[in-house]
Amino acid sequence: MSTVHIPAGPVELDGELILPPSAKGVVLFAHGSGSSRFSPRNTYVAEVLQQRGIGTLLFDLLTREEDQTYETRFDIALLTQRLLAATAWLQSNPKTQALSLGYFGASTGAAAALQAAAKMGDKIAAVVSRGGRPDLAGAAALGRVTAPTLLIVGGADYGVIELNQQADALMNCEKRLILIPGATHLFEEPGTLQQAARSAADWFAQHL
Repeated sequence: MSTVHIPAGPVELDGELILPPSAKGVVLFAHGSGSSRFSPRNTYVAEVLQQRGIGTLLFDLLTREEDQTYETRFDIALLTQRLLAATAWLQSNPKTQALSLGYFGASTGAAAALQAAAKMGDKIAAVVSRGGRPDLAGAAALGRVTAPTLLIVGGADYGVIELNQQADALMNCEKRLILIPGATHLFEEPGTLQQAARSAADWFAQHL
């Protein structure tokens, strides 16, 4: 594991890049509001991806100061800019520039992942949203996403299921919406996060 520092305009973002031997691709994690690169849920998903030979970049989309502000946490345009900065950094890094790239977004991070994927076009090989708010990406961006997209939602995450169904209907790319039975928004129920991580790993393994 190497700790990395990603320049993003006036700030520098800290992250952890892990590349398994002969990795075919790297997945950038865009976490939700109030979470960080140390989120135990995203760390777990990243470990499952690494075991499948997929590289991961877990990084903070916001500085510590920015994360104190409620408005900044929900500033999807800012989160998208940060994700694009990290994407550009990977594209220019000699260790990763030849690898295909994917996005994994949770909560508000899913909206940033889809907006970034809409901008990047075919440079992003796959997107996975877990318990995400893809609706916050906006209809225009959703219609422009070309990367194969998997929306994973808890089967008991009422309200968010409908928002994901609406977003799914607006997308023209290869896409799939799966419900994890019994899971609520944070996938805290026994076995549910494991199921979500396996589904994400299968999707990335297929498309990266």
